[in-house]
This record gives sequence, C-alpha cells and structure tokens, in this order.
Amino acid sequence: MYIYDAFDRRLLAERVTEFRDQVSRRLSGELTEEEFKPLRLMNGVYLQLHAYMLRIAIPYGTLSTLQLRKLAEIARKYDRGYGHFTTRQNIQFHWIKLAELPDAMAELASVGMHGMQTSGNNVRNITTDQWAGVAPDEIEDPRVWAELIRQHVTLHPEFSFMPRKFKIAVGASERDRAALRIHDMALRLHRNGAGESGFEVMVGGGLGRTPYLAQTIKPFLPKRDVLSYVEAVLRTYNQFGRRDNIWKARIKILVHDLGAEAFAKEVEAEWQSIKDGALVLEPAMVADIAGRFRYPHYEKLDDSPRELAQGQRDAAFAAWLRNSVSNHKAPGYAIVTVSLKPEGGTPGDCTAAQMELLADLADRYSFGEVRVGHEQNLALPHVAQRDLPALWRELAAEGLAQANISLISDIISCPGLDYCSLANARSIPIAQEITRRFHDIDRQRKLGRLHINISGCINACGHHHVGHIGILGVEKNGEEFYQITLGGKADENATLGTLIGPAVPYAQVADVVEDIAAAYLDLRERPEELFIDTVKRVGIEPFRERVYATR
Repeated sequence: MYIYDAFDRRLLAERVTEFRDQVSRRLSGELTEEEFKPLRLMNGVYLQLHAYMLRIAIPYGTLSTLQLRKLAEIARKYDRGYGHFTTRQNIQFHWIKLAELPDAMAELASVGMHGMQTSGNNVRNITTDQWAGVAPDEIEDPRVWAELIRQHVTLHPEFSFMPRKFKIAVGASERDRAALRIHDMALRLHRNGAGESGFEVMVGGGLGRTPYLAQTIKPFLPKRDVLSYVEAVLRTYNQFGRRDNIWKARIKILVHDLGAEAFAKEVEAEWQSIKDGALVLEPAMVADIAGRFRYPHYEKLDDSPRELAQGQRDAAFAAWLRNSVSNHKAPGYAIVTVSLKPEGGTPGDCTAAQMELLADLADRYSFGEVRVGHEQNLALPHVAQRDLPALWRELAAEGLAQANISLISDIISCPGLDYCSLANARSIPIAQEITRRFHDIDRQRKLGRLHINISGCINACGHHHVGHIGILGVEKNGEEFYQITLGGKADENATLGTLIGPAVPYAQVADVVEDIAAAYLDLRERPEELFIDTVKRVGIEPFRERVYATR
C-alpha cells in the first residue's frame, strides 16, 4: 500500500471544501448546470439518466481494507447499497444525491480517496496490473512509477484542459494484464540487451468510434527520464491535438494522422528541451516514493503445504483452485481472484455487505490489501497457500467463490442504457442473460478461456473491440440492435476484433453467443485449442455462416 503524507491529506481536504462551495452555489441557483458541469467533472461527478454518478479513483487498483470498508459505508449511506467496479480500476456510485456529494467526498478523503480527474479532459486514473508487486513474472513493482506519474499530473495546470481525456497504463511483466495497447499512453518496463531496466513507450491506443492499438514510439527509455518523457508526450498532444471536433480530439487520431514516426519526432524535439531539467528522477526521489509503499512481511513457507493437498479432496475446492488461484512471487503464497460475475448478476457490481466481508477476509488472509482488475473482478494478493481452503469456504458461504474467472460468464460490461445518458442500448441485461444460458460450470469449462466484452454505445467503455466475442449496442429506428465482433484481445498480443455481419436484435444476442460457442466446439482441432486460437486459425467465415444460417 502507498501511504499518504500530510500534503496529500491537506490537498484532499482543500478540494472537498472547494467542491462543497461549488455544490452550494449550484443548489442555490447561482450556478447553472452548464456552469457547474466542468467543476463537477473535475471531481468525477457525472449527470447520468436518473441521478448524479460519482466515480472514485483507485490508483493502480490497490485498496486497503480501511478504504474498502469506507466504500461500503458510502454505498450504504449515500447510494443504494452497492458500487460498480469499472475497467479502469475505479468504482462508481450511480445514485448519489447532489446535496450529499460533498459529505461523501469528505468521508472518502478521510481514507485518502477522491474523484479528482476521473472525468474531464485531463489525465485520468493511472492504471496497472492488478497483480503488481506480487506477480512472479514482473521485473519490479510498476506501482511506484504509476505513483510518480500520478503525483506529477494531478491538478497539473498545463494538463487540466487538454483536447480530450488521456489514459495512462503502466506494466512490468512479460504478460500484459493491464491492457496496455488500448491506452492513450502505455509504459512497459523491460530489460535491454545490457540488462538495464527501462520503459517501452507506446502511444495512440484507444477504442471508441475509431479504435486503434498503441504504437511504440520509443523502444527503451531510461527510468530517470520517465516524467520528462510523459510531459513531452502530453505537451505534444496539447499542441497538435484537435479541439474543433470531439470525435477527432483523442491522441489516437493525432498519431494516426501524423504517423507514429512523425509524432515521435515531435515528442523527441520537445523532450530534448526538458530532459535534463527539473523532471530528472534522481535515485533518491524514486526511493522516497518507493519507501511510502508498505509490503507484507511474508513468512518463510513451503509451496503445496499439507492443508492445500487435503483441501483438494473436495472437488469444488479443487476446481476453484485451478480457476481462481494464481502463482505468487513469494514461496508458499498465492493470488486469489474473486469473481464479481454471478449468474444473473451485473458484472462488476459489489454490495456493501460483500465489500465488508472481503475487507474482513483480506485482514485475515491477505495482509489487509485488496486489488481491482480491469476485468471488473477483485483480488486478494497475499494469501498463504495453507489458508486457501479456509478462505474458499468463507467465500463460498457468501456466494463469492464462482470458479468462472476467464470463462464465458466472466463478462466485462459497461452500465449501458440502464444508467448512462450516452448509451444507445442496454448492456447489463445482455450480460445477465448470457450468464443464465451458460450457468452450467462444466459447460463453461468445456469452452475454456473465452472473454465476452459488452458496450452499450460506440464509446466502448466495455472494451468490446478487444473481446474474444465483442458485443456493441446500437440504435436502429428506436430499437436496440447489437453488432458482434470476433477475435479481439487485450493482452501482450493485442488485436481488434472483426465484425461478423449485420447487427442482430436484442432478443437474439444470447442465441448468437450460443451459436458461436457451438461453432467453436465443432471447429477446434483439439480440446486444448482456445477459442481465440480457433478464430485466428479458421477466420470468422465459419462463425458467420453458423450465426446467419437461419437469420
């Protein structure tokens, strides 16, 4: 966990006081909604279909149990008893009353949380791998670098009113668990030929109306230069990014129009003027930030202890162990992913009671720490292997031990037309119906790793472009239709999906998914061939034929 200092706490308190005054002026009529809009957006407050929505940043996806309990309290006191975890390691409350927003923000500030820059044309929440600091394949903890960037860009006057929003992700593992290439800017820690660690810099990713994957503009950037280079990229975007057309304002359009090579030259020219200035990261500065992270004092434990072997006599526990438990860098420990995708549920929703339970379990089994992943699930990152059977029993008793991580029911979805004023179609009911159709866990396991992503509009908050099966809601003559794409993925080999044919009506979407799943079982060469590999091998035509044969 990162430990806030006195400056951090004072900044949050001052921000709450400022926003309280702004809300008071809006309620009195001194400010119109149009005048209030940019002020609320800077604090993560949206006006959705039915109410104001508050989005809270969870930097690099790390939560203390103190913070998780506070989120539960906010959900129960100011909302309708639940929160919604998003694809960018945030949490959203969809039913906040405007008059109560300042009080909710004050309570959040008391535990080091806020909504600053979770909306608006600025640098959004800095995200990373939800297993950061514990993944056995990482070079080092990327959260330190994410925190350095977060501190630099938060309320930065030059980057508070950019052409459009700007999203940064940081990774440090061979396997990409942070969806790096769909971000405006991504930084991947790796080692060069001399064994020195530094960053591969990628820019120009983003989904929405015109999806692009980020392109590498600097294969290796020394760590000392990360702040100055980030600033050079932001300055270049600020200078050349379009402000006359909201649909062409993202950096992905600028990089595409200029070309990655030409954009890199502009960044390099800007960087040369600042690279040896005040933003150079001396080792002592990095050590100061790194020193504010508190890591568990792991016991010296053996892998595969007796308790774990005994627990696997229970078939249900053994299945959960295979599906939801991952290797940890410390011997004798494991990473547990907790599914927030129950049958018939809303992907990413978590009730106040569930938050409090997970906080209690994290205190007992995970050194008081919880993580949020971009797949809209939670993780307990420091669980002793000997405690896994006991943890599983407690999760199962509360319905939180679904062994469906990365299976067809582990759906990523935006809130869609049930909440969002920008949406064209519903997302949540589609996800709920698919989970009901595939409720049989044995059927899910037979299909294997298969990611479904659903967006309720072209803004692509559900990342449908990079789903193995992507579902996009569109509006046709006042009715909800859905476009289907196949073959997308957001890992280290990121690919955009391919549209398979005409949009289908709302009532047919789950049927189409069943057709696609059946076609996959017929087309795969062997049971071990993953869905995404079958699509890559045979193309989309066989799936298209199956889907539209009777439509």
